Amino acid sequence: MKPLHQRLNLYIDGDDAYTFVPTEPIGARSLTIYRNSGNVVLNPPNTPVSKTAERSGKTIYGIFGLISLAASDYVIVITGRELRGNILRQNVYRATDYDILPLNPTVSAQNPPNAVEAHLLALVRSHLAGGLFFFSYEWDLTRRLQAQWSTIQQDSDRSLWEAADDRFFWNKFLHSRLIEHTSANPDQNLGPFILPVIYGTFDIRPANVNGHHLSLCLISRRSRYRAGTRYFRRGIDHDGHVANFNETEQILLVGNDDMSSQLSFVQIRGSVPVFWAEVNTLRYKPDVQVMELQDTADAFRKHLQEQVQLYGEQALVNLVNHKGHEQPIKEAYERYVAEANVPKTRYEYFDFHNECKNMRWDRISVLIAKLEDDLVRQGYFHLDSAKPEPVKLQEGVVRTNCMDNLDRTNVSQAALAKWTLERQLKALGILQPSDSIDSHEELMKEFREMWSDHANQISIAYSGTGALKTDFTRTGKRTRAGMLEDGYNSVMRYLKNNFFDGARQDAYDLMTGAWVPRRGWTPSALVRDDRPLIIRAAPYAMNFSLFMICAGLTLPRTSEYSLFYYFLLWFAILALSLVFIFAHGIEYVNWPRLLPLTDIIYYEGPGFRSGHRGKGIGLPVLDSVKNKAGAKAREIADGHRRAKSKLWKLEAGAKEKERVD
Repeated sequence: MKPLHQRLNLYIDGDDAYTFVPTEPIGARSLTIYRNSGNVVLNPPNTPVSKTAERSGKTIYGIFGLISLAASDYVIVITGRELRGNILRQNVYRATDYDILPLNPTVSAQNPPNAVEAHLLALVRSHLAGGLFFFSYEWDLTRRLQAQWSTIQQDSDRSLWEAADDRFFWNKFLHSRLIEHTSANPDQNLGPFILPVIYGTFDIRPANVNGHHLSLCLISRRSRYRAGTRYFRRGIDHDGHVANFNETEQILLVGNDDMSSQLSFVQIRGSVPVFWAEVNTLRYKPDVQVMELQDTADAFRKHLQEQVQLYGEQALVNLVNHKGHEQPIKEAYERYVAEANVPKTRYEYFDFHNECKNMRWDRISVLIAKLEDDLVRQGYFHLDSAKPEPVKLQEGVVRTNCMDNLDRTNVSQAALAKWTLERQLKALGILQPSDSIDSHEELMKEFREMWSDHANQISIAYSGTGALKTDFTRTGKRTRAGMLEDGYNSVMRYLKNNFFDGARQDAYDLMTGAWVPRRGWTPSALVRDDRPLIIRAAPYAMNFSLFMICAGLTLPRTSEYSLFYYFLLWFAILALSLVFIFAHGIEYVNWPRLLPLTDIIYYEGPGFRSGHRGKGIGLPVLDSVKNKAGAKAREIADGHRRAKSKLWKLEAGAKEKERVD
């Protein structure tokens, strides 16, 4: 693999250019980005920096990418990193600090020229600050061990970005300009400056078992396709990508140098692969909606066929409840599994809540028993340094889902990982056939903490809070303290998913290229509340009535009945305000603005909808709101199509280059 530059010095030549000079090796080719034209140039070796350029006081640890907003393009650079571990003699870092450098000389990232640009920049900053981004300069974090081994010969002459797994190369859209420049100018290879970053988790911990030195590593890679938040990205898209898709790899390294034996076990998770949604209405349980579209079967089949092609045999584990709120999703999944009939796939339903009720979490063993034949047949990857070929290949994966692919999925995946780890240790002779991994407290402590932290981080990325049920993953027991923590997290999820996630979803769409702004496009609707006055007034009436009630409690009174009518008035206003707000609940949800979900909220086609709550009580204002939302959706669809066109062009060029090579 061709090396990446690990440190860059940034020189700012006034309003003319940014020049990135590698600190090592001395005399390496520097990269200049001209601010007025946006041109990217790879300079000849030993090119001196302009005498008028000033060196930035910060070391640049990598270029995160370039993003186009309404008033300017910006270069996002990593200015802070944290060493998170060393795997196979290569360091893995987490990005901690960033700078955003405007190309337009008349634009300041600190003082944007208008409210729209300020809003878009705030989305970029919130995404960078809230995400868990990991990278390595010489080891491909985007691909599992088995995939790296299978292309080891071809990779020797490729840049890191060329070998990266397209799904997990999180900042690929942001690097599209550098990639296009490299493809169009073979003598201007910008590969050393293109740093692939994953959004996910990375954890590696040492342990000793029966005198053997081990390293246990857990990596989760989040797909950049159909990326987003809990309620605003559900189900599948027309290209077969599902929401909250994560590849989780547990790596076991044995030996003092971690090189003698390398073992890998991969699992995947992803949303139920049909067109469905949960429509927020301010109620704790949103309306469940299943949309029977003409290409549902095709999208479903496309998704499973891609997984089979990438991983081999699929064991589809569904943990969705068989009754109540979740039942329609379970039934839709099973209907399309039967209709698609994709080879090398097997569906397995496990009624998690019923099997594990009354805190009987040990009952997860029932699921393992059902999957044991699949786990043995699919195997795991095992590479021994003393042998030229792998001892074993993983020939399939377990694909697990619940409604959110978070809490129940975390518990199930951790149980399968533990079962496989014990099997691997016995195969290596580290554990005796009669021994159990549970008897080795040091290893189990690291294993449980690793999987609990991993569960929390995936949950924060999707739902905004830590995972539920992590007390079982961390301690092996379900506790009352854990239940109280789950209650707190559930309340916080409700608040964040209803009142804050719209901006988070916009940030995902902006950073992954799902939506691209037009230059000079400054719609005030992006930062202005266009809802009718009566809709906006209700929360003020509610808050003012609460204030007056609290004030009334402190007022002097001449008798027990002197404030009766006072409280009657303000309690009546409070009650009417609450009734109005919940009757029009959809209007008070913090929806995404860049790619509005109008087609889902007001879907009237075939399928299932558990209720049509929160849409109002017959006031004509809602028709106005609906029409405005539809017009806005049509307006921004152009940006969405431009983004997809650019991505298709980029990916087609990359594939053609790979085919020629």
